[in-house]
Amino acid sequence: MSTTVFDRRPPSAGAVADALSTTQPAVFWLDDVERPRHPSLRGEVRADLAVVGGGYAGLWTAVRAKERDPERRVVLVEAAGIGWAASGRNGGFCEASITHGRENGVTRWPKEIDRLERLGAENLDDIEATVGRYGMDVDFERTGALSVATEPHQVEWLREEEGFLDTDAVRAEVDSPTYLAGAWDKRSNALVHPAKLALELARVAAELGVEIFEHSPVRGLEGTHPVSVRTEHGRVLARDVVLATNVFPSLLKRNRLMTVPVYDYVLMTEPLDAEQLAGIGWSHRQGLSDSANQFHYYRLTAGNRILFGGYDAVYHYGGRVRSRYEDRPETYRTLAEHFFTTFPQLEGLRFTHRWAGAIDTCTRFCAYYGTAREGRVAYAAGFTGLGVGATRFAADVMLDLLEGAPTERTELEMVRRRPLPFPPEPAAAIGINLTRRSLDRADRHGGRRDVLLRTLDALGLGFDS
Repeated sequence: MSTTVFDRRPPSAGAVADALSTTQPAVFWLDDVERPRHPSLRGEVRADLAVVGGGYAGLWTAVRAKERDPERRVVLVEAAGIGWAASGRNGGFCEASITHGRENGVTRWPKEIDRLERLGAENLDDIEATVGRYGMDVDFERTGALSVATEPHQVEWLREEEGFLDTDAVRAEVDSPTYLAGAWDKRSNALVHPAKLALELARVAAELGVEIFEHSPVRGLEGTHPVSVRTEHGRVLARDVVLATNVFPSLLKRNRLMTVPVYDYVLMTEPLDAEQLAGIGWSHRQGLSDSANQFHYYRLTAGNRILFGGYDAVYHYGGRVRSRYEDRPETYRTLAEHFFTTFPQLEGLRFTHRWAGAIDTCTRFCAYYGTAREGRVAYAAGFTGLGVGATRFAADVMLDLLEGAPTERTELEMVRRRPLPFPPEPAAAIGINLTRRSLDRADRHGGRRDVLLRTLDALGLGFDS
């Protein structure tokens, strides 16, 4: 059987067991902040705009709505707490791409790709400007992204990229014996503290006049003029509504099969000391990922911990979001093994936190958009792991759609066309898991895609990380 470098160079079982022995099942980012409380919604309130969802998509929408029109009354309702789900659990990679990478965009919208790339770059610049304008404490670092090759066939993929680094050059940036080459895009990515970003967006929104209600799950939408957003103990009567519920079941029946939850798993190390940091280099603090289909992503925190995640994305039959799916010992063990294969010089370092979260995956691997209820309800979902940056772009798209006048954003084919839905069960689970196995085989056979992957590529459903 063909292997990857992680099979060929496994660390000792004892080192892995020791590193995991003191790990707690908790989200480091959420442990690292104090979370202000907002009231729950009781009774009836009226608004010009109601936003459903207190993650990045909803928070950016609330902020952008007030920036566009300070007199607009905006109410945001969140089922649990601000940023508790994907927005507080991700790796903190704030990427410029709004198409899940240029290759995905070229495949789907070749005539628009240059415009999409420009809009994505402008969006990231605008995020950086917003952080500065409001003095947002989010550990923002514009470090760029370093993609690395750990197998010979991946070297040829990276050779076509700008910022190509050969073996010596990439190991001078970050010293891992698994690295054969790399490509460093210095402007396409920033790093942030995910939970701080959510909480600071909420702070800014509140200071701009947005009314935020937590622990107010929405049970349904009723009517059109106005739209009634019904919660457990109250309702918002609003002229316009934005749905920013992402991975959770849509309040619109038409969108129930548009996304599936895929669970992603993460480890966080204890802080590295000066000697450990010197042993790996990484002085430019880039966001890192390898080039496999089943890829790892990793980065340094402001306190010099290493977040290491990815690889083992898991779909559970039925497509439900459940907390019990978050504790998966075999996946954390795999991640720990791969970590020490990547950085054998860090043996002895321990992991302090392990956690997981559900990614809202759609069949084109980047967000889709639309309206309902005679144009009074707008939505976006399906960010597929790149929502930290793309949610701000989505907020502007949704506000444009509600305002009704064509803009450069709303005229995009990417915005006007919906992706194909996922099939119902059991077809969804069968198809997703067969695809995952095929991607693993491709990684082990020089990147060669089998009949299933080539068929999905031809149908516009293929995934390439």
